[in-house]
Amino acid sequence: MNKFIKFFIILLFLSFFLYNASAEEILTWQDCIKEAQKNHPDLISAQENVKESQASEKITASTIYPQVDASVDASRTKTTKITNTYTYGVSGTQLLFDGFKTDNDIKSASENIKYAQQGYRFTSSEVRLNLRTAFINLLKAQELMYVAEEIVKIRRDSLVLISLRYQSGLEHKGALLTAEANSAEANFELSQAKRDVELAQRQLTKEMGRKEFAPMSVKGDFTVRDTAKEIPDLEALVKNNPSLLQAAAKKNAAAFSLKSAYANFVPKVSGGAGASKTNSHWPPENNQWNLGLSLTMPILEGGLRLAQISQAQAVYKQAEADERSARDSAVVGLEKMWVALQDAIETVDVQSKSLEAAEERSKIAEAQYSTGFIAFDNWIIIENDLVNAKKTFLNARANALLAEANWIQAKGETLEYAE
Repeated sequence: MNKFIKFFIILLFLSFFLYNASAEEILTWQDCIKEAQKNHPDLISAQENVKESQASEKITASTIYPQVDASVDASRTKTTKITNTYTYGVSGTQLLFDGFKTDNDIKSASENIKYAQQGYRFTSSEVRLNLRTAFINLLKAQELMYVAEEIVKIRRDSLVLISLRYQSGLEHKGALLTAEANSAEANFELSQAKRDVELAQRQLTKEMGRKEFAPMSVKGDFTVRDTAKEIPDLEALVKNNPSLLQAAAKKNAAAFSLKSAYANFVPKVSGGAGASKTNSHWPPENNQWNLGLSLTMPILEGGLRLAQISQAQAVYKQAEADERSARDSAVVGLEKMWVALQDAIETVDVQSKSLEAAEERSKIAEAQYSTGFIAFDNWIIIENDLVNAKKTFLNARANALLAEANWIQAKGETLEYAE
């Protein structure tokens, strides 16, 4: 009976473990992109900013169309006697000419839409970089856990071998204590790797725009696909950079605003018309109508319009300088990230060879140490080199993916970018 209960408990435990394991979500890079596109708050904010700019343009453009009002009025006046007055009617005005001020205001608003659209692209590029970084960090954390388990096994096997030699009197106590310390460190790093996995999961949850956290794992490899072995034409590549296009749109908007400021000195011509009925009784029956032109022109306003021109000129010159700065920064940033990518790719090749050499040396050294051909001090150095080589190789592969992500972001690519 006791055996049956033990078997049932073990079966229940295994079922619970397998359920949790199967319940953990496995995400690909494309899965993460789709979620971020739909849920990331920064993207939602940038989309609404575009809509706001589009609405602002429509508000500005509304002034070029006829402005029509309807009115109904009822009043009572008392002098020597009480008089009632009832009026209803329709009146309208139409802007005829304002020195192209409104036209330039509309063009400025259109450039502000482009600015917001490029702002969305810039946000999407930033979100992609952060999302890719979080994805790589989780991929690295998962792999580091496997590497940590390998290192635990290496340290455990070393401890067993040294313990046997110590018990046989072939090794000193310092070697045994060193092996025990190395084993303890390996177990700590395994525990640390498991904690890092959960932290990376939370980072990825945030970058996907999820509201609730749930354990997950990612599926991918450490292959760099956008290698850019030959440096591209940076001058041509930078033309599509959203930060530069944002700066250009801001400059163009400032140029139209400056023209609008100059138009303030031009007379404004408007046409007006209206028709109404009025009487002392309801409904009123007496017809009235009017038709006319109006011209307004500023004469003296304490230097207001001159100050507005000076302000608009300063804004334009500032935007012009900002555009040049954005272009220069984008070009330098592109080359910097390209160099970093090439360095990272070559580092992976170097560390791969170093790991291969360390593994071969470890096999030979273990056999030599077990037969007493080499001393503990020499053998433990080779073992440490193997452990470090495994960690360094993983870091190099992850850094190469991060360098690729930064290179893609420097090109101005958004979440829609395939790689």
